[in-house]
Amino acid sequence: MNRHLSRVIIMQSLYEWDFRPDAALEEIKQRNIENYNEDADKEFIDNTISGVIKNIEQEDKLITEAAPEWPLEQISAIDKTILRIAIFEILFSEDIPPKVAINEAVELGKTFGGENSSKFINGVLGTVYRKSPKYDPTQDEKELKKDE
Repeated sequence: MNRHLSRVIIMQSLYEWDFRPDAALEEIKQRNIENYNEDADKEFIDNTISGVIKNIEQEDKLITEAAPEWPLEQISAIDKTILRIAIFEILFSEDIPPKVAINEAVELGKTFGGENSSKFINGVLGTVYRKSPKYDPTQDEKELKKDE
């Protein structure tokens, strides 16, 4: 199963739903899955979409706290969608390491966002991660030593 492709489907579905909140999210998701059917991880897609929706208020609060100079309504819809997915993965997903979630979000930002999306996404998610209970400063020290 292709997790990156599945994240693209998740992002496209949530992005469209953000613009059309009256539309049935299940139908949007199914249409996007059918477009890429061969490799999509449907269980991962279902769990992530429902998790993002369930925790959207907390995700938006964390985005606002991590980027106080950017009111939520001024953040592009695509960046906001990518941030929500990654914050859900960082905070609530046990099987995805936070650094993987951040890297995936940065890649989605490079592919689908604007010129500065990847830097903005990386900065916001780095702040959210460092303030989260999952943050382990000893991991950063190990990685710094490994790079020397």
